[in-house]
This record gives sequence, C-alpha cells and structure tokens, in this order.
Amino acid sequence: MTATRRALHGISAFALVYLLAFAAARAEPLGAKWNEGTPDCATKPGPALEIHRYDERTVILREGLCTTWEAPFMYLLIGTEKALLIDSGDVEDAGKLALGSAVQKLLPGEGSQKLPLLVVHTHRHLDHRAGDQQLMRLPRTQVVGFDLDSVKKFYNLPAWPEGSAQINLGERTVDVVPTPGHSETEVTFYDRSTGLVFSGDFLLPARILVDDIDAYRQSAARLVKALGDRPVTAFLGGHIEMDVHGELFDWQSTYHPHERPLPMARADLQALAAALARFNGFYTESGGFTLMNWFRILLVIAAVVVLVLLALVLALVWVLARYLRRRRRARVAAQAA
Repeated sequence: MTATRRALHGISAFALVYLLAFAAARAEPLGAKWNEGTPDCATKPGPALEIHRYDERTVILREGLCTTWEAPFMYLLIGTEKALLIDSGDVEDAGKLALGSAVQKLLPGEGSQKLPLLVVHTHRHLDHRAGDQQLMRLPRTQVVGFDLDSVKKFYNLPAWPEGSAQINLGERTVDVVPTPGHSETEVTFYDRSTGLVFSGDFLLPARILVDDIDAYRQSAARLVKALGDRPVTAFLGGHIEMDVHGELFDWQSTYHPHERPLPMARADLQALAAALARFNGFYTESGGFTLMNWFRILLVIAAVVVLVLLALVLALVWVLARYLRRRRRARVAAQAA
C-alpha cells in the first residue's frame, strides 16, 4: 500500500468512526412511548403504523394495537449499499396497513436509485411475516424465505443451529445467531454499528412461549457466547405485553395502559437463561419472566376435560343403572304381591 493510499485509508476510517459517533450522539432514546391502544377500537383505532427514528440509519416500526393485537415491532437498518428490514409484521392487507409504501418512503434515494432492500425474519410465525407479499412488490427488494431450509441456505448454516452468519449492508455489518426454542427458525441479529440486539420472540418484555425447552436453553448459552464482551446497547424484541410494574396484559388485549419500555438489557439475557433452567415444562414465573408451553398446557386442559366428561358419563351410567334396578325391583315386588 502506498503512502497516499494509507493516508486515504486512514482518513476514510476516521471519517467512518466520526460519522458513527455523530449518529450515536444524535440517537433518540429507545424507551419511546408508543400508542397505548384502546378498549374500543371501533371509535378510536389510533395509528395503524408508528415510526420512531433511533438515528439516521436505524428506524423502529410498530403496528398499532387496534390494527392487530399482536402489535409487532419491525426494524429497518440502513447501510451504504442496502437496507435490512427485520420482520414484516402481522398485516397482509395493504388497504389496512400500507407497510410496503411506508418502508419505501424510508429508504434513501429516489426512483430507480432507491437503496436495495433485504427482508429477513426473526422466525416463521405469521405475525412476523404477513407483510411479505407487500414488500415483494417493491423494486430492488429481496425477501428471504421463512421456512427452515430457506433460512439455512440463505445464511449458509448447514450445521444449524450451530454457526453464525453476517449480513453486510455497506459500512454496516449485522451478525446472525441461530436461537431456536420459541420457533425452529428463530434467529437473533446483532448490529455492530449501534450495539442493538434484535431478539424477536426469543427475548422480549412479554410472555416467553417455549416450543422446545432444550433448544431454548442451548440458544441462550449460544447467544451469551456470541455476544461475548461486545458492547450491547439494548435488546429489542418483537412485542410488548407487560406494564411498567411487570404485570402482563390480558391475552389479545388492544389496550396497553402504562406499557413498559421496549428495551431490555444484557442482564435480562442472563435472567432468561436462569429462568429457562427452572422451567417446569408447562408454566413457570421466574426472574420477571412468565414462561409457558401452550401446547402442553392445552394438552393438560384437554386431558382434564376428557376426564371430567368421562366422570360425568360414568356418573350418569351409575345413576341410570340404579334407576333401572329400582324399576326392576319394583316390578318384581308388584308381581309377587
């Protein structure tokens, strides 16, 4: 490398560091107050989509509680060569929520010079990918498949869930760590530029829905190791389902008064790992988390219902048998008389 090229390289590196520091200095608080929704969506539906700029290159989007009670978060990360959208929400109908046009307006450039867009998912559940069809219609946009084979192929992770991957957006690199447990396809994203961790439904201020407890525990350990001593600004999950006192809102509620802030800390990852170690396989409250396995809970409920119905049937059979015996005895007594 010549002296001139070394000098230019040094200037470029200094400029990049300066720009990142400048962007960080202008970053807005992550604990933004989102619309709390309402019990009466028919008269006061609120905004269909809320948009919060963390900095010039990082945008947080949330679908309104009256648009969908899931109210999922989506994240737009902008690099110099492409932009990355993490998740596409719970709304497919553009007439209900025009996600495609909203994202298009957020991308730098005009017309054919719009920055290319890459759409990925934290996992395959519908409330994180329903908007894919809208985004597929945008020019210069690639939407990664949500099934496990597509995920493994795109990130080149044949030994899933081992290994990790990187997405280069141009002067912005995002690390991808497999974290199955809530869903077989779950991944967590770490943005080196901001120190933000996008944790989907793996770590979030909401119910922790466990699909595979062994995978979940291994994923927590894997993420702790992957982050190592890297700077972590905050964990940003896919939903908020609790208030500032840590109480969960009712399931499918469209009203979140005094909702707690979205960001979680590195300590919450450690607390989640400890809570997972104590999980009984059905329902556990530990370390500020409520962990549950809906499938097993429903199985228990179904088994109880079956046992109750069986007990009722047996009771009815017993009552009917006693009634018939009495009738028979009465007839015999009448004939003897």
